[in-house]
Amino acid sequence: MTILTVLLCIILLIVMISIFKINAFLSFLVVSIIAGISLGLPLNKIAGAVEKGMGDVLGSLIIIITTGAMLGKLVAESGAAQKIAEVMMTTFGKKHIQWAMVITGFIIGIPLYYGIGFVLMVPLIFSVVYRYQLNAIYIGLPMLAALSVTHGFLPPHPSPAALVVQFDANMGLTLFYGMIVAIPAIVIGGPIFAKTLKNIQAKPLDSFRTKEMPSEELPGRWVSLFTALLPVILLALASLLPLMLPIDSTIAPVIGFIGNPSVVMMIVLIIATWLLGTSRGKKMNDIMLLYGEAIKDIAMILLIIAGSGALKEVLVQTGVSQEIAKYLQGINVEPLILGWLIAALIRFAVGSATVAGLTTAGIAYPLMVNAQTNPNLMVLAEGAGSLMFSHVNDSGFWLFKEYFNLSLKDTFRSWALMETIVGVVGLIGILILNTLL
Repeated sequence: MTILTVLLCIILLIVMISIFKINAFLSFLVVSIIAGISLGLPLNKIAGAVEKGMGDVLGSLIIIITTGAMLGKLVAESGAAQKIAEVMMTTFGKKHIQWAMVITGFIIGIPLYYGIGFVLMVPLIFSVVYRYQLNAIYIGLPMLAALSVTHGFLPPHPSPAALVVQFDANMGLTLFYGMIVAIPAIVIGGPIFAKTLKNIQAKPLDSFRTKEMPSEELPGRWVSLFTALLPVILLALASLLPLMLPIDSTIAPVIGFIGNPSVVMMIVLIIATWLLGTSRGKKMNDIMLLYGEAIKDIAMILLIIAGSGALKEVLVQTGVSQEIAKYLQGINVEPLILGWLIAALIRFAVGSATVAGLTTAGIAYPLMVNAQTNPNLMVLAEGAGSLMFSHVNDSGFWLFKEYFNLSLKDTFRSWALMETIVGVVGLIGILILNTLL
């Protein structure tokens, strides 16, 4: 009954948004309350769960998304995005631009959380799309597939990193095996799958559509590339430098502070304001007006993401994930497949890859020990399962839908199916590795 109730709530959400055309944020609020009542959450806790869910998801994303939108707007309006698009096209050629996007997404996805990487890369995707009149889904989905797979499979991302510790796995081996599994998943779920989506006509946010500028008015290639990649550089340094310092180093807390994604984005925005703004003769007042427009463009996106967080928290507090996991624990299946399946169903129910991975850990650990399953592969199996079935209760689903300005149908056809493909291909790769080790 629990799974059926969750399924009915999700169907209701889809019907409210797609058929009755009710605003997605309002639909989330209504369905979150209905879900809380239906699943037995005490009435005096439902409002608190909704507020907590909204606060949790926005607390970790609002600075990143808003500063990322400002940076994206500045990169677009200054001509830096146009310059980067020209450099990429010159380097890889129009024929291979998809692969350029995949490589960029994979490299950037290793140090960056998915939400940060998405916000930073969207202006680059759209600049290539507008500059060379290419299909937005065909160009953008491969990069986002790479970002998503690195988030689900590879340390140092939260879920795989935590699972390595809980399963007593080896971080280096998990990363190595993860790379092996991630590459075919990205290739099949990205460039190959995207070839079937050329009929989907996305109309990306106008915020990133700019008039083409004469070449002589564009910023230099190194300034443009440096500004766009600076967040990646700072976050990578913040991850690597602590490993080279003694445990009692006095500068480690400073690096940790500067390396916080929100702080990084604020630092980058300040530097970009100077490099692409004031140093090129733009008035500060005009730059601030530009930033104000960027916020207006993403205000509804923030609310929709908050709504998805509200539904996720209601489902978490009602114990849906634990109930699903305990039910499946008694099934006699290969532990790697069972770990993947539990993570996949919890991901479907609560909409969070991280919650799915971490919730599954406690159930899968005794199964793994009893069957003497390779712990490194179990980390990857849960990571692959946690990417499955992305739909309306996942903030990543709404980021993709709203930025690319798609219908619900086309978002399911592209984003949701891509996430399912990488999850299935990932599992197949893990099972093959298991037979070879």
